[in-house]
Amino acid sequence: MKTFKALGALLTYPTDDLIVALPELRAVLLREAMIDSVGLAGIDNLCAHLDGTDLLDLQDDYVQMFDRTRSLSLHLYEHLYGEARERGQAMVRLQTLYKFHGFSHVVEELPDYLPLFCEFLSLMPERTARTILSDAAAVIEALHQRAAKRQAPYAGVFVALTSLAAKEIDRTLLAEIMRGGGVEDDSLEALDREWEDAPVTFGEGDAAKSCEPMTSRG
Repeated sequence: MKTFKALGALLTYPTDDLIVALPELRAVLLREAMIDSVGLAGIDNLCAHLDGTDLLDLQDDYVQMFDRTRSLSLHLYEHLYGEARERGQAMVRLQTLYKFHGFSHVVEELPDYLPLFCEFLSLMPERTARTILSDAAAVIEALHQRAAKRQAPYAGVFVALTSLAAKEIDRTLLAEIMRGGGVEDDSLEALDREWEDAPVTFGEGDAAKSCEPMTSRG
């Protein structure tokens, strides 16, 4: 389902190519009709912002928001483990899941990078993609709440993503994320904070076991 890849693309670093591709990305969302009217309204708001803002300003805002603000990091496991050892273990498991399904990537990003995760989901059967996405829904909802608090147009993408999850958001986990990694504290002390929760690995449930391996993308 290309909807997942389109949503992931909207969360990548703004470039001229991305701006040019905005109509095509929206066309994908309309054609596959997986996003409801509320979700589409949020996407339209972001597209209008991207298309109507100077590229250098977009890039500066993006870096400030996603690269320099720990609580809005697009690396999903950052919000579960910080720099704790468990994060590395979960990362290996996620990379193993990618390889099992024949998903290889050339971008120099960690496996838990949300746009990359979305690209992986786009290559899965819809039902399986929705189930695996459910494992990450609490983190994505935390990103939505933090982005909305800043009135950032990117909040609409997070809303659209959580709407695609097969299961309800784990509110207990969401509360833990908001209480721990959700603190708007990007000091060195906050960056060094480690969490002691058991590893959570996306796609380790029945969906990962039942899905047939995909052919390699080459």
